[in-house]
Amino acid sequence: MDSLETQSRDVQERTFCKWLNSKLESQGYPLMTSLVKDLSDGVKLIQLMEIMGDTSLGRFNKVPKMRVQKAENVNKALEFIRSRGVKLTNIGPEDIIDGNLKLILGMIWTLILRFTIADISEEGLSAKEGLLLWCQRKTANYPEVNVVDFGYSWSDGLALCALIHHHRPDLLDYHSLEKADTHRVIQLAFDVAAHHLSIPQLLEVKDLADARPPDERSVMTYVASYFHAFSSMGEYQQETVSRRVEKFAELMHSVWLSKNDYERRIEKLLHQLRDKEQEWLSTPFTGTYEDAKTQSNTFLLYKQTMKRDWVAEKQDLGTLLGNVQTKLKTYNLRPYEPPDGLDLAGLDTAWLCLLECEGKRSRAVNAQIRNIKETLRQTFANEANAYEQQLRKVAADLAALDGPLETQRTQLQAISADLEPLLLRLVTLERAEQDCQSANVEENDHTVFNYQDLQFEFRLLQQAISKKVAFIDNQIVSRNMSNLTPAQLEQFESTFRYFDKDETNTLSMGEMAAALASLGIVYSDEDLETIFTQLGEEYGAVTFAAFVNLLVEITEDQTSPEQLRDAFRSLAGEKGFMTEVDLQQAVLSASAVAYLREVIPLSSDPVDHLDYEMWLDEVFPEPES
Repeated sequence: MDSLETQSRDVQERTFCKWLNSKLESQGYPLMTSLVKDLSDGVKLIQLMEIMGDTSLGRFNKVPKMRVQKAENVNKALEFIRSRGVKLTNIGPEDIIDGNLKLILGMIWTLILRFTIADISEEGLSAKEGLLLWCQRKTANYPEVNVVDFGYSWSDGLALCALIHHHRPDLLDYHSLEKADTHRVIQLAFDVAAHHLSIPQLLEVKDLADARPPDERSVMTYVASYFHAFSSMGEYQQETVSRRVEKFAELMHSVWLSKNDYERRIEKLLHQLRDKEQEWLSTPFTGTYEDAKTQSNTFLLYKQTMKRDWVAEKQDLGTLLGNVQTKLKTYNLRPYEPPDGLDLAGLDTAWLCLLECEGKRSRAVNAQIRNIKETLRQTFANEANAYEQQLRKVAADLAALDGPLETQRTQLQAISADLEPLLLRLVTLERAEQDCQSANVEENDHTVFNYQDLQFEFRLLQQAISKKVAFIDNQIVSRNMSNLTPAQLEQFESTFRYFDKDETNTLSMGEMAAALASLGIVYSDEDLETIFTQLGEEYGAVTFAAFVNLLVEITEDQTSPEQLRDAFRSLAGEKGFMTEVDLQQAVLSASAVAYLREVIPLSSDPVDHLDYEMWLDEVFPEPES
């Protein structure tokens, strides 16, 4: 790295010294041989600044002997450099007086950038980038040349020859060059440039051919001389004129495209606004909530998508028109006047019309939804209130039953007939409530009832009528059973009602078996099936009357002590004693269980079990001999 820096520094010292000498030589000043030595007293530096700045720096020490005089000279030159807007960093008079080559080279490179390269401009680019682009454009048609930097791109000399041939093909025949002989090609370019173009040879052949890589600053300094040499030629001036015309044509074409784009887009937007307004005006409501809600959702979607696109487009059109006017004003061109109706004022008028129409549409949709919801509320309320009145009338008729049992039964049949239409109207009520729910109607000030309330009341009334029918029928049966005591009738009726789970006033075979077992009557499956078939022959189930008749027959046949002992043995699982579990598993009433637990004595073996045999011996008298 150190050797590369040293090599680069040596090349820069030679190149920069030659560059400075070209300035001194133009004014007849003696040339320099060493940057370190010849700049140390400040005299050459002041002369160079006067040449570059095309001005006089005033009085200075022309033959300085003392260090302070040298410092005054150097400081005067540095102050002039800074006054021209050139920024010098980390360098003072003492650095130049003492010969700090690194800082001196940095200062000279800054001067080269300021006075030679800074004014280079190509297609909007300046300085280094502009110079590189200029080289690329001028050598673009030379296949052996590929200028990508200010290093290796120049090491074979072909890029220099290409620049010369492009501007002055009479000075060398590029296509006949012995391109493999790099040193000869480079020297040829140096010679032609120096002798015919007044471009001083700032570099040596080895600085390009043998350097790895060539020093960028030195190459830029030399190539910049080509730019300035050719820029003064008529051809380059013609290119500048052509480029100006080309840029103006491009500007006008850009403005033309923008104007066409503006007019096309604003016409399209205005058309879309008018179409949307007409669509709203011609879209009727069907009167259903589904239609109103669909149109509401469509309107909301429009505001979230289409309208936002239009808002963005309206803003973009304003920006586009402003850009066109700014471009025209920048180049002092005639302002653009949009066609009638296509200016921003016309767009604003159309936009305000859209907003007004949009407001009407929003209010119409909202009013439609409110009206439909209110209609749904009133429809449900009217139906619910009327339905509840009918339920109360049926309930009142049921409560007013009076007279002989047969008369009450006839009245019950009429009441049941009145209840049947109410079952069908429940479906209408449910549908009306579902319509409200679909429309998000959550409150209704026109009624205190909902479908669930009325359905519950209907079922209660239905059950009450069913129970009343069963009660009347059972009372008729009980009245006709003259050979039963009231207590027996009450026991049979309560048992029947308990096991009539579906409240049909009949017992299925399973329900009948459970009812009999609760009374201590157990049959085999075959006997039970036979009895059920006989009793339920007419209805397919056992009525209360048939159940009571069966119990009358059974109870009349169960008065012997031996039958009761068999019943207790069956409940005890054929054991001579009854456990607490046996007692709990028996289908008996709670009062019967409590009574038996109280009166049956405990057995001694096994301990703490019920000795029902002992109790029955005490209850029944001994049989007569």
